Amino acid sequence: MATDLGELLVPYMPTIRVPRTGDRVFKSECAFSYDSPESEGGLYVCMNSFLGFGREHVERHYHKTGQSVYMHLKRHVKEKATGAAGGAIPRRRNGKVFLDLELNRDFNGVDYEYEDEAKLVIFPDHFEIPLPNIEELPALVSIACDAVLNASSPYKKQEADSWEEEIQVSRHARSLRQQENGVRIPPSGWKCAKCEMRENLWLNLTDGSVLCGKWFFDGSGGNGHALEHYKETNFPLAVKLDTITPDGADIYSFDEEEAVLDPDISEHLLHFGIDMLQMQKTENGHHTDNHVQPRLSDWEVIQESSVKLKPVYGSGYTGIKNLGNSCYLSTTMQVLFSIPEFQRAYVGNLQRIFDYSPLDPTQDFSTQMAKLGHGLLSGQYSKPPVKSELIEQVMKEEYKQQQRGISPKMFKALVSKGHPEFSSNRQQDAHEFFLHLINLVERNNSGSENPSDVFRFLVEERVMCCQTQKVRYTQRVDYLMQLPVPLEAASNREELIAYESKRQEAEENMQPPPEPVRARIPFTACLQAFTEPENVPDFWSSALQAKSAGVKTSRFASFPEYMVMQIKKFTFGVDWVPKKLDVSVDVPDFLDLNRLRATGLQTGEAELPDLTPPIVIPENTRGTTTNNSLESPEIDESSVMQLAEMGFPLEACRKAVYYTGNMGAEMAFNWIIAHMEEPDFAEPLANPTYMEPDLPGPSFPTISALGNQPPEESISILTSMGFPRHHTIQALKATNNNLERALDWIFTHPDCEDESEAMSDTTDTELNNNSFSNANAHSDSSLSPDQDLSSPRVRDGPGRYELFAFISHMGSSTMSGHYVCHIKKEGRWLIYNDHKVCLSERPPKDLGYMYFYRRLSSF
Repeated sequence: MATDLGELLVPYMPTIRVPRTGDRVFKSECAFSYDSPESEGGLYVCMNSFLGFGREHVERHYHKTGQSVYMHLKRHVKEKATGAAGGAIPRRRNGKVFLDLELNRDFNGVDYEYEDEAKLVIFPDHFEIPLPNIEELPALVSIACDAVLNASSPYKKQEADSWEEEIQVSRHARSLRQQENGVRIPPSGWKCAKCEMRENLWLNLTDGSVLCGKWFFDGSGGNGHALEHYKETNFPLAVKLDTITPDGADIYSFDEEEAVLDPDISEHLLHFGIDMLQMQKTENGHHTDNHVQPRLSDWEVIQESSVKLKPVYGSGYTGIKNLGNSCYLSTTMQVLFSIPEFQRAYVGNLQRIFDYSPLDPTQDFSTQMAKLGHGLLSGQYSKPPVKSELIEQVMKEEYKQQQRGISPKMFKALVSKGHPEFSSNRQQDAHEFFLHLINLVERNNSGSENPSDVFRFLVEERVMCCQTQKVRYTQRVDYLMQLPVPLEAASNREELIAYESKRQEAEENMQPPPEPVRARIPFTACLQAFTEPENVPDFWSSALQAKSAGVKTSRFASFPEYMVMQIKKFTFGVDWVPKKLDVSVDVPDFLDLNRLRATGLQTGEAELPDLTPPIVIPENTRGTTTNNSLESPEIDESSVMQLAEMGFPLEACRKAVYYTGNMGAEMAFNWIIAHMEEPDFAEPLANPTYMEPDLPGPSFPTISALGNQPPEESISILTSMGFPRHHTIQALKATNNNLERALDWIFTHPDCEDESEAMSDTTDTELNNNSFSNANAHSDSSLSPDQDLSSPRVRDGPGRYELFAFISHMGSSTMSGHYVCHIKKEGRWLIYNDHKVCLSERPPKDLGYMYFYRRLSSF
């Protein structure tokens, strides 16, 4: 038999690999669905790529890759037999468990036992070889099978504890000398001391300087002023401002060139007025507080725990398991996939997305969005308990919610990759995650329908110079409306004043505080506060050509199809303690914003001159430019390569860096996003000032075009796999001649093949930009009729809306607490609380945090 198995596996031996260090083995979740070894059909793990596939999807992978050998994993879950006394019969071990899988938390380990089964399956004949079968299998196959069975979860590396243990205490922490310069860091409004950056800011722990960090590939970052400051001063330690929590902060040592620990970080921060020990904490997704007991009524009201809720099952009623402080993600995705445009873009195109997914679908955004959408909408993972189980539970008087929901580990790992906050296990702000996800949708959209279009709208900003009364009108794109909360407009103001007086009296007499009083804010007051003028910090008046006082008002230049509204409940105290305003806002079911429609320049208004502020050139960069017009332009090649590694065409990266004046990769990245749909986006940079006008017209464009031609050997490799020559050239140009990314590009841009075949071989050396310009070329009747093709796509219409969903937060800080969402479907409200989905009896609309409105089609 051993000889027979060896001979049977000989043709497949070159395709069977032993997992190496760094290989991720997906043996707990299918790449295209939420099937697992506990599913009815089990899970198939490819013995070459180590990707997991459910029974429904393994055939696709076999036909796409030709990989024939898979390991089939099946876990059987059984209820333990009971003895005469009614208790479970004791066992030495929990059945036959040899797979390194997490035990399902939905089954109590005391009442259930697990038995695992593994076997090799050879496609297409489905020949099965039971495992373990060490004596009869070739040595290489046995080693590979054993390594797969014992491989750790691919998600364990992303858990905070797995890497935080490796960080060492800085040698500068104990001996750090802080300057007595009186610097106090405010809880908000930070800005780099050397530029206008307001993100990725670092606080130097020696002198309190706030400076920007380096630029990152995810679009965040700065201009490296924190590092420059260290080189000038040798002050070694800095802490990232937006990472400070009661449990610590992200600290970097410029001298040691790595992330470090500082045992005295609380004292070092207190030196600059930041009292991190008084901040609220979170534990296992639930709110705790060092001084005040959590008000249970908030939790009871928002989760409706005071009434018995009826669970619902089926399509659109699937819950999402909490992975540990992941409720911000769950609630956001539940709301998004209740919107038809997101359903249509990902679930409606499910088969096409799956068929053209890249070789590693776990890293493809569209694939994982389609997978999540199908998991929530198919009803496959939301089935009611069978009648016999209900009867048994009633007899035991332990009726429990039966829906298990889906576990979004693969999705969370992908969308949080590279993000310092979302990749952690800490609680996050649902509003920030919503914007982060919309950004990912925008970046990864390659089809004619972009679902995020339904949220996009234009804001008209009117800025007025207070001294000259001249104005400037500009427009910007936004995706949600932020409403301030004017506490002074509370309808129960007298009650609040009385409570505050009692609270202070109790504090002075060291008595228990009185029962808190929640401020009741009229929604109309919030809307009025939104329309009020606000001061513009550091306003530069082009009329005066100097800094002056300026005010800004905002109006809607267009109204989106879906209006997202955030109530700004979170703020900071002067001691840096994050606080949540305890308010109730009477948010309406129907919203009319038409009176906030922008009007543009009015009769009698004088416009500010169209001048830009003077650019302040740092001392260390002056004198480095050249006036020789015959030389090539100065281009920061390091910034070019950072952008090219993200997959943008090389020539487009060069143009982006040049046209943004070598101001850094982030500025260039913004230029790319704004210009990537232009027909000449990836054409070579041609600046007429490089050549004297009298010189004969030359060869500059020809040289650049030849330099952009992909290597012939790379073209040959892809064409030998059966792809058309023009399609492979497009792919290589779009991915900076990276073979692996080019192959993924071909699979994710199948529509480009038809365009490529229509081109002649003589155009191989010309850059084809149709893949960029055609992305938004399809007509859309809902687009603004007078909209320029190069302007942002908006779906303008009447500003009258109906509420259909809202996300609520419990707890006193975004760093703690819990999120749930309520969604209106088929005329009834439902509550989505992690894996539980029930009919809502009393939806707490006045306590929401984010509200989602859909446009009324007629009124």
